[in-house]
Amino acid sequence: MAALNYHHLRYFRAVAHDGNLTRTAARLNLTQSALSVQIRKLEEQLGHALFDRRGRQLHLTEAGRIALDHADAIFATGEELLGTLRETGTARQALRVGALATLSRNFQMEFLRPVLGRTDIELVLRSGGAAELLRALEALNLDVVLINHAPARDVLTPFVAHRIAEQPVGLVGTPHRFFGRAGLVDLLRDHPVIVPTLESSVRAGFDALADRLMVRPQIVAEVEDMAMMRLLAREDVGLAVLPPIVVKDELAAGLLVEGDEPLGITETFFAVTMERRFPNPALRMLLQQGSAQIGVV
Repeated sequence: MAALNYHHLRYFRAVAHDGNLTRTAARLNLTQSALSVQIRKLEEQLGHALFDRRGRQLHLTEAGRIALDHADAIFATGEELLGTLRETGTARQALRVGALATLSRNFQMEFLRPVLGRTDIELVLRSGGAAELLRALEALNLDVVLINHAPARDVLTPFVAHRIAEQPVGLVGTPHRFFGRAGLVDLLRDHPVIVPTLESSVRAGFDALADRLMVRPQIVAEVEDMAMMRLLAREDVGLAVLPPIVVKDELAAGLLVEGDEPLGITETFFAVTMERRFPNPALRMLLQQGSAQIGVV
């Protein structure tokens, strides 16, 4: 196989970042046809189309995204070489992770722990709503999305949901609220309760539990964000219904306590990917090690 032509790669990288052939050609002082020839020669050498042409806009294909990652790494290394002669300079593999904005930060840290501090991996983190993140995943702008519900899968959106953890949900609060170790019914009847919003599967499980126990809890706050539930529990606003992993540091320090009686509710965490011909090797390792580290209980 012929050696890679780095002139072709440089032109491809410029077009990929601009997203517009005409604009890039003008910036590089080339004709549009000449620039198109350079891109086509690179595609022929690699054996894959690098762009999906939609009107005047160019969108990277999956192969194009991979090629751009490598091109960025190659030229970044060249810039390092010109700037300083450091023996530690190495190319880094980009790993783009999206996480539901309301997802537990402790859970995210546990999942990402296998790649934290890795000098060969550049970690790009993004948070947002589920629909927004899944659109970015579908557009190949993310490698994986962390959410707490499995998305629908169909022919047009071949999402793959990896169940990486299933955490029990407990009743958590400051120590004085559990003084005397009252039973679950008494705790729910006598103390204000902080619960997730109605859209949450945890909330559905809690409402079913309350019906089963024939108790009407005093709901003092409905909270979407796990980090906010954690803060409200620490401020002693009430008893919080959440997975203990959300408040593991507070539990370890004795600032918060989990009730003895199990609620029988679990929250499932998913890592959602797309079916790809060229999966990110760093992601494959993370899915194996991250799920093993967190565990499914």
